[in-house]
Amino acid sequence: QVRLVESGGGSVRSVGSLKLSCTSSADAYSRYSMAWFRQAPGKEREGIAAIARDGSTMYADSVKGRFTISRDNAKNTLNLQMNSLKPEDTAMYYCASRGGPLNTLEARLYNTWGRGTQVTVSS
Repeated sequence: QVRLVESGGGSVRSVGSLKLSCTSSADAYSRYSMAWFRQAPGKEREGIAAIARDGSTMYADSVKGRFTISRDNAKNTLNLQMNSLKPEDTAMYYCASRGGPLNTLEARLYNTWGRGTQVTVSS
């Protein structure tokens, strides 16, 4: 069973930066498509960035131009560089994986999830 473990969350002032990482236990990590989701209190889980196994990426409009998703297949890691953070970015951030080749931000299509890491942005 694949396990995902997120790290790098914390508290930061508005317009600051954070980098999240996610480590996968998968034997063939490069075959998985990966994504970052977030969920704020009282809100639905939101897909914000995804990267397919061919390296293609997609972003939600809410983070486009500020966040960058990347992967290091040699280290089984997924990263999310978050710049120009805003208070509305405050949420629990989760990484997720799926076995298919296509990019998607639909949570229902991901079958493995980490436990999340908290990001808090103050004004």
